[in-house]
Amino acid sequence: MNKKRKIFKWANRIVSYVLFITLLVVASVVLMTKVSGGEPELFGYQLKTVLSGSMEPEIQTGSIIAIKMISETNEFKKGDVITFKADENKLVTHRIVDTTSTKNGVVYTTKGDNNNAEDSSPVLAENVVGEYKGFTIPYLGYFIHFAQSPNGSIFLLILPGVLLLGYAGISIWRTLAQLEDAKKTNQANVSGH
Repeated sequence: MNKKRKIFKWANRIVSYVLFITLLVVASVVLMTKVSGGEPELFGYQLKTVLSGSMEPEIQTGSIIAIKMISETNEFKKGDVITFKADENKLVTHRIVDTTSTKNGVVYTTKGDNNNAEDSSPVLAENVVGEYKGFTIPYLGYFIHFAQSPNGSIFLLILPGVLLLGYAGISIWRTLAQLEDAKKTNQANVSGH
């Protein structure tokens, strides 16, 4: 019986730690998303959610990719994958298929790997915000996209707390049941003597 209690105690601790760490991670992701005004940023890399299949099979729809943010105008070459402003509110990540130097600066011709044709508008060097360096986490983008929505933020902040409270309630109920059983056992032993 003592061995079962030890195992139960360790299982209790592990579940408690996992729930607590989950709560911290989810809260951190939501807060980083809100503070940065969009995608979380770590060590100069910004995490972006891929919402289209234009770069499949290398970058799957719903993936998270890490973009190395650029501060100055970098020189990119044919074959590099860049993230650029397609318009004021839209970022696109595509591969450079050609570079052209003009008197006003460098212009990139881009194309999604899964697209049949090049992008219709050339990309000015000053519109490039970052470079994709090959780091991808498949399907996590759906979660981050949901976390950025108002309902997702509320849900993801509340859910781990509710799970932690529920688990604490179950632990308290089990402890009280064990105390009640121990009390009954002691009363039976006292009555038996």
